[in-house]
Amino acid sequence: MIESESTIAGAEFDLMEFVAQERARVDAELSRLLPAADREPQSLHHAMRHSVLAGGKRLRPLLTIAAAGACQTTPSEVLAAACAIELVHTYSLIHDDLPAFDDEALRRGQPTCHVLFGEAVAILAGDALQALAFETLLFGASNASKPGGWMAATQRVAAAAGSIGMCGGQALDVEATCQPIELTALRRLHAAKTGALLTAAVVCGGLIAGASDAERAALERYGDSIGLAFQIVDDLLDVEGDIGELGKQPGGDAARGQPTFPALVGVEAARAEATQLRDAAIEATETFGDDAVALRGLARLIVDRTS
Repeated sequence: MIESESTIAGAEFDLMEFVAQERARVDAELSRLLPAADREPQSLHHAMRHSVLAGGKRLRPLLTIAAAGACQTTPSEVLAAACAIELVHTYSLIHDDLPAFDDEALRRGQPTCHVLFGEAVAILAGDALQALAFETLLFGASNASKPGGWMAATQRVAAAAGSIGMCGGQALDVEATCQPIELTALRRLHAAKTGALLTAAVVCGGLIAGASDAERAALERYGDSIGLAFQIVDDLLDVEGDIGELGKQPGGDAARGQPTFPALVGVEAARAEATQLRDAAIEATETFGDDAVALRGLARLIVDRTS
């Protein structure tokens, strides 16, 4: 159990210590939130726990916690929201890996949910994780002294996961497969499919922390920039990455004919755009001063990562 709170300020801040501590905090809470594997129906609950607890960067919860820290709010105060967003993300990965979409055999270095448990259970596991995410958010709202921020965060996550966000972006991705696409359309696709939930993770930290209008606008700019940068780096890693680090087979985007930044503009131009977006994200945090050191560190980590 993690008892101490991170120090998210100034020269004392250590990014990797922050990442390790908050990932452990999130993992412990996710394990607590999930139904026990031996609870009926065992196959469903085992599948849910396998997919959520198989590892992962926990980037979205880290962004929620870092954004709350920028608004001078401790990790424990936004932990439930951070975990709820990770549950939504994991549900999306289960469905994204299905034969109807990417047909992936590996995720986070382990067999994907449908490979281990069958397509029917995998679909249900994704559905159940999404339901648990909103149950978790609403429980947080019902127990908050000021529930307004929690309700706004719940609405934001719902919108980010729906037809104008992640699901809509997935639909655009399906439509664009093996079809020509313009750069503007590709940016719009990625902003919905990947960026919407990443931005929501950032903004929700601020909403629950009671951020001002100016602070929320800064968090929006940060999230929009780093969300697109994350997807561009994902595209690059699918070209240049190693299965040992990625935890899945690289080259899948090209094999499926999916639209990517490297395919459209080339590797170097894609890398340059990711760097520009990182810098824009960092610039957006200036209003928070030293309190945004974790957000700045995560922006660099997202673009420099190798998995």
